[in-house]
Amino acid sequence: MATQADAPPAATPAGPAGPPRTLLVGLSLGYFMVLLDMTVVSVALPAIAEQLDVGLSGLQWVTNGYTVTFAALLLTAGWLADRFGGRRVFLCGLVAFGVLSGVSALATTLPALVALRLALGAAGALLLPASLAVITNAYPDPAARARAVGAWAAITGAALAAGPVVGGVLTDTVGWRAIFLVNVPLAAASLLITARQAPETARKPRGGLDLTGQTSAVVALAALVYALIEGPDVGWDSAWVLTAAALAVLAAAVFAVAELRAGDAAMVPLRMFRSPGFPSAVGAGLLANFGLSGLLFVLSLFFQDGRDYSPAVAGLVFLPLTLPTAFNPIYTGRLVGRIGPRRPATLGFVLMGVGALVQAPFTGDSAADLAATLLGLLAFGFGVSFALPALVAGMAGTVPAEFAGTGAGVLNSARQVGASLGVAVLGVVLGLSPSNAEGTRWALLTGGAALLLGAVVTATGLRGKPPTAP
Repeated sequence: MATQADAPPAATPAGPAGPPRTLLVGLSLGYFMVLLDMTVVSVALPAIAEQLDVGLSGLQWVTNGYTVTFAALLLTAGWLADRFGGRRVFLCGLVAFGVLSGVSALATTLPALVALRLALGAAGALLLPASLAVITNAYPDPAARARAVGAWAAITGAALAAGPVVGGVLTDTVGWRAIFLVNVPLAAASLLITARQAPETARKPRGGLDLTGQTSAVVALAALVYALIEGPDVGWDSAWVLTAAALAVLAAAVFAVAELRAGDAAMVPLRMFRSPGFPSAVGAGLLANFGLSGLLFVLSLFFQDGRDYSPAVAGLVFLPLTLPTAFNPIYTGRLVGRIGPRRPATLGFVLMGVGALVQAPFTGDSAADLAATLLGLLAFGFGVSFALPALVAGMAGTVPAEFAGTGAGVLNSARQVGASLGVAVLGVVLGLSPSNAEGTRWALLTGGAALLLGAVVTATGLRGKPPTAP
């Protein structure tokens, strides 16, 4: 229980110098943990398959269980942060994420692990908008707030860089269950800091939760992913697959009608999509994560099953992809400030597409094949570090000011939907091929084509100009 002496640090920023630096560390730890969980699993998939005796579709569910609920519940989590206070929602999300991560390490069956991954995605969705709400309240000065948000956002690159390496090392040395246990001390540290230092955030009057929109969005995404993952195993003409596909179409139609009728009170106000450039930013965000998550999923399996790399070596091979995302976004931000987001985003998608395509002919295990892999991953990593920050800037420069928070939520949701679809679709390509090497080749070609389509979308539709020179 907080004492009277403890109350001031939890209620207001600490003096003219602003809140303690450790507060930003605590908030960033929560965000880091959420993003780490998206990539740390990839290198551990073969070990999970061996111990739990699951096939390709099971591994797709282990990956997608997290991203489906994370994507579908992000906007509702933003509503909860506004309605009940960002600090309270963030702390609840931290406790849930830490506990669920610990329990996930005890899972002994695929259904239990997938159910826990679904729950983890929901807990992760609580942390993202709530942490931003706390930062906004803790840093009232615009310049200080911009620096804090920049530092918080830089965690994206660090988490992406750390995920495959951490996952590989832990799987090799301790076992795959350790990839979930690593979240427990991170959640505990974040909880200790933010519970004491995070200021209370104002509870904004909000309309009722858009239950129809939220429910139909979850059903549409889950049904579509189910049809794509299970189709190759049970048959595309299976009653279950056909029912799931029909349900996805019906739920998507219900979602569109519900959002249209709700107007600006909708979970996703459709008026935003009349802003020039906003639909392109959202569509490009979906394609970016389609390629990124799909490539991580396919190559993680290929490196270990096709080239017989250990999990630790497989994680290290991903470094050319992940390292640029840790430092290049800083340069991208400055570049976008000078020339606008369109050209950096387009360059990023071209690099990602070429990075995927250049690897496709080289799915053997010779030195030339490895060199092509490393070169392709390096181009892909620089592409990610150009494209994603530019898309955020493009979204912010086009969406109406009153929908800035919702627009960011829509972009993040679209990216996670793309991640789920990337794993599902490229998993289908992999499963329909006669060998792992050939499946990887066709998956790289498919992902590369989708990313080059993203380059067309950004080049022709993305808006947003650099600041006007005085």
